[in-house]
Amino acid sequence: MTNFFNHKLRGRSPGEIVGLVILAIIGITGLAILFGFVIMWLWNWLMPELFGLTEITYWQGVGLFILFKILTGSCGSSSCDSSKDSKSDCKKSDSNKSFSKWKHYDKFWKEEGDELYKQYVDRLNNNVEPSSDGL
Repeated sequence: MTNFFNHKLRGRSPGEIVGLVILAIIGITGLAILFGFVIMWLWNWLMPELFGLTEITYWQGVGLFILFKILTGSCGSSSCDSSKDSKSDCKKSDSNKSFSKWKHYDKFWKEEGDELYKQYVDRLNNNVEPSSDGL
């Protein structure tokens, strides 16, 4: 994941990075507030009429959202099965592995990228199917 952030933040000034972090915090806070209101609204619209339950407040809606996340285990991105005894059986997801390849991107592009890109464009212009050797 570090390589992903290094790639995305390359060439940005510290002021831009701080601005992005502040914007992310504001966005996350806004989504949390929105989720609380949506859950409260849906509960108060459906549950009292369908099941005869009482209406809830905003904070109870937020609490229900947090409780749901905890009970379903969807807070993290771990692909581990919680019923297994050993954590050594956990597998990393493919998306986490793909970011480790970014460290080779610049070197590849400098050495081969331009030429391979030109070949690709020529194939597209000539309607030639790509070869089976991956080029």
